[in-house]
Amino acid sequence: MTWVESRLGGFRARHDDSDARDAKRVLESLSFAAARMEGLFARPVDEITVVLHGSVISLTMTNPLMPLTWLMTDPAARRYVGGWAGATELHVLSPALLRTRASNVSGSREMLALSAASLYARRVIIDNNRDLHVIGAVRVRRELRWAWMLEGAARWFAGQTEHARPAIARRLHEGSQPRFPPGLRDATLLGGTVIDLLVREEGEISAAAFATRLDPRGPTAALADAFGGRPIRQSEEAWRSHLTRLAGP
Repeated sequence: MTWVESRLGGFRARHDDSDARDAKRVLESLSFAAARMEGLFARPVDEITVVLHGSVISLTMTNPLMPLTWLMTDPAARRYVGGWAGATELHVLSPALLRTRASNVSGSREMLALSAASLYARRVIIDNNRDLHVIGAVRVRRELRWAWMLEGAARWFAGQTEHARPAIARRLHEGSQPRFPPGLRDATLLGGTVIDLLVREEGEISAAAFATRLDPRGPTAALADAFGGRPIRQSEEAWRSHLTRLAGP
């Protein structure tokens, strides 16, 4: 494997020389995500490198926790966990390898093509969320508790959620009733549906503000405030109805 580097604006990609065309598309998706988030998040992240890995083993060598991450994700969404985000680098499976992970349902390839963009969006959200500017066990606990919000906002702003209908339908058909807000196993797939509902009701600016603060009272209180102060039970009912619509034909 011969590593080369491509660049577009403030974004760089390290990849095999045979992946040059795919690397360009990845960099374009990062630029699009950055433009979409500009003005909504105060601190942009415009100097970052994405490393495209040609094998699962190569990706796992950069982060030994990747197998655990896949194991902790619901099977309906597992294929869409394609990498991880560091402080200055995004490590993601190469587009060619991601294409082999796609299912035959509509939207699967589109979601996987935005894997790097969702990791970039997650990086932006974390950089703009002061409550995550901690280290060690405290940060890990916070990221796990708020995984549905972090994953959901990242995937919504990257554009993945709009392609997730078939995967959501599979999750609801094959699994038990999801919690509200979604639990850790459902964060990857269903977290974005909470953000989608919030955007529909309160707008993108409110959704961005919601993603940049961890309410010390917890997720339930945060959601109550985000949805205009209405009782959490009403927001849960609205979300479940929204899931039903998304999973419909």
